[in-house]
Amino acid sequence: MQNKISGLRKTIGELKKKLEMVGDMRPGTLSVQYQNPKKKSGAYFQVSYTHKMRSRTDYVRKNAAAEVKKETDNYRKAKKYFEQWVSVGIELSKLKMKSTKCGGKADTRS
Repeated sequence: MQNKISGLRKTIGELKKKLEMVGDMRPGTLSVQYQNPKKKSGAYFQVSYTHKMRSRTDYVRKNAAAEVKKETDNYRKAKKYFEQWVSVGIELSKLKMKSTKCGGKADTRS
C-alpha cells in the first residue's frame, strides 16, 4: 500500500511540474467570423468563453490571433492536468483512509 501511495504522490509531483510549464493562458475558443458569410468576406476573429458564470465574446486582431490560440490551447492543457491531479488526489485520499481504517498509521504528509 505504501508503494501505491508513493506512486500517487510521484504522479501528483509530475502533474505540478507540467502545470508550472504551461505558460500564459485564457479560456475560450477562437473562431473566424465573416461580415458576409455567404461570400466569406470580411473575416475577423473572436474568442468566446465563460468566466464567473457569464458568457463573453471578445474580438481579436488578426496579428494577435496566433497568440490567443496558443493561450486557449494552454488553458485546455492546464485544465486537463488539473483534472488528472484531482483524480489522483481522490485515489490517494481513499488509500490513506483505508490504511487508517485497517489499523495502519495515517500518512499525514502533503
